[in-house]
Amino acid sequence: MSTLRIPVGSNDHVQGNLETAKIVLVEYGDYQCPYCGHAYPLVKRFVEEYGDEVAFVFRNFPLTDSHQYAMAAATIAEAAGKQGKFWEMHDLIYENQNHLNEEMLKESVKSLGLDFNKIENDINTADLQDKIENDFEGGVRSGVNGTPSFFVNNQKWEDYDGTYDSFVELIS
Repeated sequence: MSTLRIPVGSNDHVQGNLETAKIVLVEYGDYQCPYCGHAYPLVKRFVEEYGDEVAFVFRNFPLTDSHQYAMAAATIAEAAGKQGKFWEMHDLIYENQNHLNEEMLKESVKSLGLDFNKIENDINTADLQDKIENDFEGGVRSGVNGTPSFFVNNQKWEDYDGTYDSFVELIS
């Protein structure tokens, strides 16, 4: 069984309380991956229903060889995070995954009321690219070979079967 090689830390986007959560769920995801798109509402529901018991971490794992807009989406989400709206952008991208392209990403920036000039400056900095590359490399080192890949309390979760019930079983 693979272990999460890069511990959850201050560079991660976290929903929930890491200190009190019974389950720390880390997802390595790609915004254009249809399987990640399928998992998105399941994870969202799980985090909402089991709030105090779950901390959820999303890490970028853009599969650029097969997904044309994966890197652009990851970069926009990270740039939105610099304005305090990572999760809003994360959700908006997944909820509109079937329309993912550069125009949709620009519209998402507008709809969230983000500073477009700041977004443009941020997406061209090495900081965001380094963050995405570090997420990706950490995933590779942890045994991620596709998306979505989940880790539960630092162990790769092999039992995810694409159903909501598989998440609920983590709490049982």
